[in-house]
Amino acid sequence: MTENTDDILTLLPARLKEARRAQGLSLEAVANLSGVSRSMVSQIERGESSPTIATLWNLTRALQVDFAGLLEAADMQDRIEVLRGADVPKIENMGQGCRIRILSPPEEAGGHEVYDIRFDQGGALVSQPHTRGAVEQLTVLEGEIAVSSGNAKDQLRAGDTARYAADVAHSITAPEGPARVFLIVKNA
Repeated sequence: MTENTDDILTLLPARLKEARRAQGLSLEAVANLSGVSRSMVSQIERGESSPTIATLWNLTRALQVDFAGLLEAADMQDRIEVLRGADVPKIENMGQGCRIRILSPPEEAGGHEVYDIRFDQGGALVSQPHTRGAVEQLTVLEGEIAVSSGNAKDQLRAGDTARYAADVAHSITAPEGPARVFLIVKNA
């Protein structure tokens, strides 16, 4: 946490405003949730007024943000979240002759999912329809893959990318030998 009072006074207004906007809240909504007047919230966000500890506490509770986190000097954009290879979650019980690694964050499940899939020769991932409007984008990294979506079928080689409907029965198979694909699932 920063030690310089001037840094805190410089960071606080912008951080409170960012937190409010990230929650999609109006000044009025924050005022109602926090018990701090709308005009005071506005003055604090513009840097025209310094809040008391009690006021700041009420605002952070209303915005559901960490009190200390608002005062961190490092910009939130100056951060890299790393998931080491050994820690990547895996799906063991889906498909046949394939190993699925989940590359997307857990909070994106059901929305935007990213997978690294390795197939043994003859391996297959046969899927039932996802939500209406769902699509998949598959890029073959190694080997050859057969893709089907509804009645459509195609063969792909390393470097090829296919985009297809995933709201119908669909499958990915490796009939000719081992293969590896990068799969993005986007649910509507």
